[in-house]
Amino acid sequence: MHAHEPHHEGFGSRLNWLRAGVLGANDGIVSVAGIVVGVAGATTDHIAVLMAGIAGLVAGALSMAGGEYVSVSTQRDTERAMLRREKEELKTMPEAEERELADIYQEKGLSPELAAQVARALTEKDALQAHAQAELGIDPDELTSPWQAAWASLVAFSIGALLPLLAITLPPLSWRIWTCVLAVAAGLFLTGYVSARLGDARARRAVLRNVGVGLLTMLVTYGVGALFGVAVH
Repeated sequence: MHAHEPHHEGFGSRLNWLRAGVLGANDGIVSVAGIVVGVAGATTDHIAVLMAGIAGLVAGALSMAGGEYVSVSTQRDTERAMLRREKEELKTMPEAEERELADIYQEKGLSPELAAQVARALTEKDALQAHAQAELGIDPDELTSPWQAAWASLVAFSIGALLPLLAITLPPLSWRIWTCVLAVAAGLFLTGYVSARLGDARARRAVLRNVGVGLLTMLVTYGVGALFGVAVH
């Protein structure tokens, strides 16, 4: 095995953490940056910007966690139902299931004789795991965890959201917008780069996408906030 290749063992769990964590951090940065920059475009009231950012952080973190929990719970229930059905089929018609497994490996390029040998060996070792992986693409030992995904999303969103919140509330009034823009760009650069490296994807594309979306979000929300600020005054 090569160190740079994503082998199956532990990879499903790694992808689950990566998906929840990176999406949560990106959403936290972009969502709260949009909120605080938009409010800052409408008013110079420091407390109003801070309260809006905190409200966005709390609501966004809980929403992300709840959404991940519901989504992954549904996925896990589906996986368990599929495994129960496969287990019942292995119990009631083992010969047909073994032939089905051999057909799968034959379709992948093995000769009929070799496919039958592989199916027999895998079935004798662990029939459920062999059939679940080949037929369903599921590892019975690594089912997705809804609580893991929920907590990862909540923590990642909160950490990401703190970046624009602190960047726009701590500096002096004349610097706060540009400080927030630079901090958000740096944060999105980092999350884009890390997600690309962990997923063995091209870092440049991920970074440009992340930073571009964040800057566009802040530009639009600042413009909307400035328009409302002018209208109010």
